[in-house]
Amino acid sequence: MNEQEVKIRVRYSETDQMRVVYHGSYIPYFEIGRVEWLRNKGVSYKSLEEDGVALPIVSMQINYKKPARYDDLLTVKTKLRNYSGVKIEFDCEIRNENEELLTNAHFILVFVDLKLGKPVVPPQYILDILEA
Repeated sequence: MNEQEVKIRVRYSETDQMRVVYHGSYIPYFEIGRVEWLRNKGVSYKSLEEDGVALPIVSMQINYKKPARYDDLLTVKTKLRNYSGVKIEFDCEIRNENEELLTNAHFILVFVDLKLGKPVVPPQYILDILEA
């Protein structure tokens, strides 16, 4: 099971004056999706950092199809696309309550040793999850 869904309610502070979700607000939605994808696999991002590993974004591509609006209930779907060495890729999408595709995205992240600031192969427990 390489997919995870999470529901998010649009807050007023995430919208512009027309109550349309500001484009920058989508990035935290996708981050919630990736964090919950990990949590669903039994790993908290906090524990990963406590083990000295961070997972920064090195590339993202976001396509906006339709606007989300204030108080919409959104579904963020996160799917593992690929893992190789120090790099992990996710495809994500956001749909509204009518199942309309609002936004989709592709993210590339790299496992980084927090002390050295350099790419690193993830801990074995992460490899076990990725290879399952």
